[in-house]
Amino acid sequence: MRASAANLDTVRAAIAHLADPEIPVVSLSELGILREVRAGDDGVPEVVITPTYSGCPAMGQIEDDIRAALREAGIDARVCTQLSPAWTTDWMSADAREKLRTYGIAPPNGRAAHGHDKVISFARRAATQPVPCPRCGSTHTTETSPFGSTACKALYRCLDCLEPFDLFKPY
Repeated sequence: MRASAANLDTVRAAIAHLADPEIPVVSLSELGILREVRAGDDGVPEVVITPTYSGCPAMGQIEDDIRAALREAGIDARVCTQLSPAWTTDWMSADAREKLRTYGIAPPNGRAAHGHDKVISFARRAATQPVPCPRCGSTHTTETSPFGSTACKALYRCLDCLEPFDLFKPY
């Protein structure tokens, strides 16, 4: 299939429903993992994805899910992983942030670090601003571990409702 504007819209529609395998309440598009749908140099449609971090173990599943959705729709397209520029939490939609909060994961607050700070910020404290508890809204929270259920999250605890929760690290 040669890519045209209509064909690219068909590709987008075929994969629009795909959710992140680790956080099923948000779509790949809402998280900013789905970068673009474009025509390749040879005219074949390409779905471009960027992992939340280069070692993300969910990328294989994400690629498989995209290929399966395209195959089910009868679409011949490629999946391309693009590492540069690196993914940033700034690419998350407002809807994704709210869905994370409702799901029990504190969304990143503020803007992400840029340039060299991105590499360093992964190992630093996850947040420099107060982190609101996604359950009760209190900002009386504390980081208990810089690593949560996945490497892109940090573990926090609310000191008011005493619930543990993940913070999606701002990077």
